[in-house]
Amino acid sequence: MIGNDDIRAAVASGLLTEAQAASLTALADSRRGAREGLDPGDEPFELFRGFNEVFVMVGLAILGAGWAGVVGWMVADRLETWRSTAVIYSAISAGLIWVLAEYFIRRRRMVGPAILLSLGFAGNAAFGLGQHFAQIFMVAQEDYSSLILPGLLTVGAVFLFWLRFKVPFAMALIALGLFATALIAGATRSGTPENLTDIFVFSAESSFAWITLALGVATFAAAMVFDGSDPHRVTRRSAQGFWLHLVAAPMIINTVALSILSNESPAAYTTILGAMASFAVVAIVIDRRSFLLAAIAYVVSVLLTLNSAFETFEGAGLIFGLGAFLVILGAFWARIRAILLAALPLGGLRDYLPPAH
Repeated sequence: MIGNDDIRAAVASGLLTEAQAASLTALADSRRGAREGLDPGDEPFELFRGFNEVFVMVGLAILGAGWAGVVGWMVADRLETWRSTAVIYSAISAGLIWVLAEYFIRRRRMVGPAILLSLGFAGNAAFGLGQHFAQIFMVAQEDYSSLILPGLLTVGAVFLFWLRFKVPFAMALIALGLFATALIAGATRSGTPENLTDIFVFSAESSFAWITLALGVATFAAAMVFDGSDPHRVTRRSAQGFWLHLVAAPMIINTVALSILSNESPAAYTTILGAMASFAVVAIVIDRRSFLLAAIAYVVSVLLTLNSAFETFEGAGLIFGLGAFLVILGAFWARIRAILLAALPLGGLRDYLPPAH
C-alpha cells in the first residue's frame, strides 16, 4: 500500500510534481471520505476521522478526569509537601500522556485524540512547572515575575512534544503559550492593566498592545512559512499553518479593532470595515478562510461584549455587513481568488501560494 510518506518521497525524487501529488492524495482521501464532496481549492479540515476517534476521546477524557481525582486525593494526604508531591505526580502524568501519544498519534494517526493529548500535555506541563517555580505569595501581591520562567519552560515542553509527534494543534498551543508569557512579562514591567481593553489599545500607556500585535504578526509569519513550504497542501505542514492562522488573526485584529473603536466615533465602524476588507484580501491571496473567519468572529465578539454594538445603527449595520461579506465570499471564494491573483503583481510569490481553481 502506498502511503503519504511514499508520495512525499516521490515528490522529493522528482518522480511526481507537487500538483500530481496533490491530485493523487486528494483522490485517495476522497476514497476514504476525508475530502469527499470538497470543491477544488477548498480548505480541508478534520477534528476526527470517525466515531471511533470520538469513542477514544471520551475514554481519554474520563481517564484523565479519574487520574486527576486520584492524584488530588494523594496530594491531599501530603499537605505538608503538597507542592513537591504535585510536581512528582505531574511528571508521572506527563509520562503517561507521552506513552498514550506514542500509540494513538504515532501508530494509529488519530486526529481527535492527538488534539486532546496535546491539550492534556500542555496543561499538565503548565501545572507542574508552575507548582515548582512559581511563588504564590508573589502572585497574590500582583507580582507575576515568577510565572515567566514556568511559562517559557511550558512552551519548551510543548515544543518537544511537537517535535516528537508533529501534532498541528500543538503549534497553536505554542503560540498561545508565548502570547500568555509575553503578556505576563509585560505586566511585570509595566504593571497590571486596569481592564481588558488596555491589553489591545495602542493609546494605553503600557506595552501590551504592541506585544499582542508583534506576536500576532510573528505567528502569521510562522504560518506562512509552513504554507509556503507546501503550497499544494499535501503534507502535514499545511495543517500546522491552519492552526497558526487561527491564533494569529485574533491577535492582530483585536489590537487593531479595539484601538480604532476606542475613539467612540461613528467613523470607527467604517474604519473597521476597511480593516476587515484588508484582512479579506490577505486571506484570499493566501487561500486561508480560517484566517479571515477567526478575524471576523473576534471582531463581532468584541463589538457585542465591549461596545454594545446593537445600541447604535452603525454597530448593527457593521455586524450585518460583515455577515453578508462572509456569505458572499463563501459562495464565490474560488472565483474571487482567481480574479485577484490575476490582477495583483505578485511575481515570484506565486510559487509559494496555492494555485487558483
